[in-house]
Order: sequence, then structure tokens, then C-alpha cells
Amino acid sequence: MKPRSALVVATILVVAGCLGPATPATPTTDASASPENTTVTVVEVVDGDTVDVRLPNGTVDRVRLLGVDTPETRGETDPAEFEGVPDTEAGRACLRAAGTEASDYLHDRLADERVRLVFDELSDRRGYYGRLLAYVWHGGSNVNYRLVADGYARVYDSEFTHRERFETAEGDAQEAGLGVWGCRTPSGTPESNATLAVVEVHADAAGNDHENLADEYVVLANRGNATLSLRGWTLSDAGGHRYVFDELALAPGARVTVVSGAGTDNATHRYWNADGAVWNNGGDTVVLTDANGTRRLVHTYE
Repeated sequence: MKPRSALVVATILVVAGCLGPATPATPTTDASASPENTTVTVVEVVDGDTVDVRLPNGTVDRVRLLGVDTPETRGETDPAEFEGVPDTEAGRACLRAAGTEASDYLHDRLADERVRLVFDELSDRRGYYGRLLAYVWHGGSNVNYRLVADGYARVYDSEFTHRERFETAEGDAQEAGLGVWGCRTPSGTPESNATLAVVEVHADAAGNDHENLADEYVVLANRGNATLSLRGWTLSDAGGHRYVFDELALAPGARVTVVSGAGTDNATHRYWNADGAVWNNGGDTVVLTDANGTRRLVHTYE
């Protein structure tokens, strides 16, 4: 006769086999499938503040990043939600572009990555649409906070523990005109209506970074509605590497790729002619300073 414990284990295995895999085709809303502070895999980036994740039990659930809000990518964003952005076609177009960039930002960092969900005791576990509300941690960084600090998102009008810290970061991003805050009503010179954004940092070149400088680059985009002259502007990193632009007029919607290696400058590419790799694979800060010495863009990647 088998011991009682063996019979119980056998019964559990049979029942589990009958149930089959627990992987629904659409995100689940079962709160019991949402363990506290757990490591999950991002299976899809929905937009700049929403991701689908696979939980340890195999189910898929949708997570709304707590405390932040990025412009919509599947509809119109009301400019009134982002302080200072004009309710004009230019303002709305800028918000649409900012929403796409926020989505791209999240996709580049989280797609297929393992992340940690952390819930907040001051917030509901799920929001109005049944989505999990959580902080998403990746590589030792709070992604929710980074979205705000880098200007990709505003602080959402809700209650959560770190709200004061997030609001401070939002204020700094607004003052610097980072990301979405570059869409606000312009003032000063006509060029102040043109705003640069970092579209991509390709830091990890194929093979040896120092020997393949042609595959290390930064892409900048003009998200504004006026042409921006970059003459005399400086692109630098946290390590003190510096590249100074000569004559370059960036039209609305145009991009320029700054390659670390050597080449012939043209309308879409500039070449740093650096002696070695510039951008750190593990994280760095992209800083753009205008000809007057004013910081116009600060972008940190990890």
C-alpha cells in the first residue's frame, strides 16, 4: 500500500494535467494571479505607460504603470492634460509624436525583458479598466520614475506613495523643456518653438565597440514646428566626450544621426571621428547644449 502522502501528490499531478496550460489568449483580470512584488516577463509593450506581462503561473496580465501618463498613440490626447501645451493642431501633433516616442522608449527597454512588479499600499491593486497598477522595476531602476524624469510622461492625478518625488522630477523636466514639455507654448525667439528629442541611442555596436564605431550612434529628432539651427551646439556624454555641430538646420520632423566613427557629413548624418567608443553600453547621459551654453536636452538611458 502506498503512503498517504504519495497518493495525495499523485492526485494533484493528475488534476494539474487535466487542467492543461494556464495561458489565456488575452490578459486576465483574476487578482489571484497577481502575486506581490514578483518578477515577470514583458510580452508586449502596448504604449508608453502600459505593458502586458507573463506571470510566474503562465497567465498574461496587463499592467498600467502607476502614477504616470503618456500621450495617446491610438487616439487624441487632450492638450489640457499636459500643462502649457496649446490646444492647437501643432500642439496636438506634438503630443502625438511624443506619445510615439514614449512607446518606443518603453519598447526599447522592456520588450521581452524580465521586470519586477511592485505594488503601492496607497493605490488600488487594479484600476478602472481592470489593469494592474504597479511600479515596474528593470535593471535596478524604477521605469515609472524614469518616464517622468526624462519628460516622456506627466504625473497622473492619483494617490501613490512616491507622488512628491515624481512631482519634483516632473518640475525639473518641465523647466528643462524635456520630451513632452517641449510641446508647451513657445516663448522668446522663434526657434524656441522647435524641440529636440533623443529618438535612439545605439550604444552597443556589433563586435568590439572600439573597433566598430560606425555602428555606434545617437539619433536626434526635431519634434517642433519650426526649423532649428544646431550651429555651435554641443553633444556630450557623462564622461566628458564632446561633439560640436557646425552648420546644420534641422527642419520640423527631420532627424540627424550622429555616428561615433568617421565619415562624410551630410544632411542626415554627422560623424564624430572619435578615437574610441563614446556611449556606455550599461547606461549613460546624452546632453545637448546650445551655442549660448544653455542645456536644451538631457536624456539618460540604462
